[in-house]
Amino acid sequence: MGTERRVAVVKIGLVDVDSHNFPNLALMKLSAYHKAQGDSVEWFCGYSTYDLVYASKVFTFTADNGYLPDSAIRGGWGYNCDLLPDDIEHIMPDYGLYPHIDYALGFTTRGCIRKCDFCLTPSREGYIHYHASIEEFWQGQSSVVLLDGNIIASDHGLNQLQWIADRGLKLDCNQGIDCRLVTPEIAGLLAKIRWLKPIHLALDNHYEDSLDKAVNLLRDAGATPKNYTVYCIVKPNEIDDAYERVMFCKGLNCDPFAMPLDKSDKQSRHFARWVNHKAIFKTVEWKDYH
Repeated sequence: MGTERRVAVVKIGLVDVDSHNFPNLALMKLSAYHKAQGDSVEWFCGYSTYDLVYASKVFTFTADNGYLPDSAIRGGWGYNCDLLPDDIEHIMPDYGLYPHIDYALGFTTRGCIRKCDFCLTPSREGYIHYHASIEEFWQGQSSVVLLDGNIIASDHGLNQLQWIADRGLKLDCNQGIDCRLVTPEIAGLLAKIRWLKPIHLALDNHYEDSLDKAVNLLRDAGATPKNYTVYCIVKPNEIDDAYERVMFCKGLNCDPFAMPLDKSDKQSRHFARWVNHKAIFKTVEWKDYH
């Protein structure tokens, strides 16, 4: 797609294929770019005609929009790993596209140091590297949501966390904190931050000792709230393995959050419903639920 300025006004239709409450960052950037060109931008309507239609989705399991024209430009991890051109990727997002959003949203790093067998990040983004500073997508909001895959694995990421702490902004690291990398110094930094939600950690494989150590370091440092959320991947036919990890999290007084790797697997979904419905999880044993 070319990024040269055009004279004629182009009518743009945007489709957030996932259609959930979380904003689609790529569409926010495309909207900002086209509005800066003087183009007309709106959410796609099947009864209207458009010069360009952009459809974006994050999840491969999300069904496509049946009204999309064949000419629609499809992007996002749910379709492919094509990147936006730099002058669109590094533009201030159009926060007006999602009026209910009152926080800044973006990446400061891309890639990861890990090579988890269930994760696409290393193959699509490579080793962890600099992407942007928060000021690139911050418009003075009191809260920031970062999408970095492994922010504390990067010196730049740690500097950005310090930037957040210095300004007293609230933060949610949406993809979580790598418990295997938490040191007393990092725990101290995380304790200086005002968290929008409990800190997200993960126990997707058996590194319970690292999680135990990280949780105690964070609590000792005073990182609040202290009922940290722990993501637990649930693989098909490995419910017993996921159960062990979930119960370990419960023993640490953390809140496990089960994430089925295959959304079509009924047993994984059933297990996730038990874990994630806290009123049930706290009162009903798994053996009695399933």
